[in-house]
Amino acid sequence: MFGMGINTLYNIVDMLFIGRLGADAIAGVAFNMPFFFLMLGLTMGLGTGVTASIARFIGENNKQSADNSAEHSMLMALIISFITTSLVFYSGKEMLYFLGADGKIHILAWEYLSMITIGLPFMVFAGFFRSILAGEGDMKLPMFVAGLGTVLNIILDPIFIFELNDFGNIGLGLGVKGAALATVFSQLVVFMIFIYMLFFKEHAYIKFNLKDFSPSKIIFWDIIKVGLPASLSMIIMAAGQAVFNKILIHYSSQTVAAYQVAGRLDMMIFLPIFAIAGAMTTLVGMFYGAKQSRALIEIVRYGLLSTFLITIISSSFVYFFAEIFASSFSKDEEITEVAIGFLRLLCFAYPFIAVAITSGRVLQGLGKGFPVLLVTIIRVLGISAPLSLYFTFILEKPVQWNWYAMIISALISFLIAVYWLKIEINKIKERI
Repeated sequence: MFGMGINTLYNIVDMLFIGRLGADAIAGVAFNMPFFFLMLGLTMGLGTGVTASIARFIGENNKQSADNSAEHSMLMALIISFITTSLVFYSGKEMLYFLGADGKIHILAWEYLSMITIGLPFMVFAGFFRSILAGEGDMKLPMFVAGLGTVLNIILDPIFIFELNDFGNIGLGLGVKGAALATVFSQLVVFMIFIYMLFFKEHAYIKFNLKDFSPSKIIFWDIIKVGLPASLSMIIMAAGQAVFNKILIHYSSQTVAAYQVAGRLDMMIFLPIFAIAGAMTTLVGMFYGAKQSRALIEIVRYGLLSTFLITIISSSFVYFFAEIFASSFSKDEEITEVAIGFLRLLCFAYPFIAVAITSGRVLQGLGKGFPVLLVTIIRVLGISAPLSLYFTFILEKPVQWNWYAMIISALISFLIAVYWLKIEINKIKERI
């Protein structure tokens, strides 16, 4: 959780700096989010498959297969890096137009995207390195490496973004391009540290022997059966993000900016949830591989209860201090007002979203990847996006009706995820 908190801190501080450039700058960065969801979808989705695979092999005391699973992830990282960078460099401008970015916002969006794409391979490989370490239960190294990268990014952000006239003009004044460049440089440092620790210092339980690597259909499928549905679910979320940006630009660029600001703030709520859910994938995978069913069931109960109670507390905190948080990013009244409305409505749904997320990660730990994909399809493509389009363009409702659509879809997703998990747990109980 501390490691993820560092990353959340970076996202918040980064947006604080970009917010000083104005609403158009925030909106320009917001139109890049679908690209990052695509990259994160492929990286974190398949990374989840790697984590679950390594955890189960360790539970079975099969180190050779665990090592082989990690080696397969390096090949996947190479392929994803090539696909994502090629896609952006050849089609990025046109895709930004398609997503709704126009005029000055399009210029700012492309400045940011064209620069940060240089660092995409570093981000992808770092993501897989974290997944490998998570599979063996080591989150300390990723925490320290992420911390170093975040501190470096925060230091470089103002130097690259602003001219810093009050400090002897030491800044480069590159605007949103500078924010992207700061991220690229810090991610390069993170990537190099991971390479040194894993390949030269041999810090991990997992060992890499790439010279003798040979593809295995069994290992590949063990990763893909969990990772591919997880990746597709995040790609669907990227499509949903694009749809919402296009809907919200119908209201104003400030509305898109507010949605971006609120999205950064709700990371505070889900920080402990993603941490617990990630740990659940590893623990459930290990105990499932070791056939320790009673301990597995107790872990699931404890994790779900913890996520629900923690989210109630954090949601209450954000609800009461939403105005203070939102106004920290921008002094624009419309941005602040829309962001506050988003946060205070969604706070009522966050505890149920937290349980749905954790349930999905438990199912992934059990080697079940399809439920997460199906729930995501229903939530994004089946409910929230169609409802938002209907509310906005047919009924011509105000922007908060888009938040109602998100809440409805979240509650239905919660019911499906919990019911599916209950079925799988009952199957395990029958074998005790």
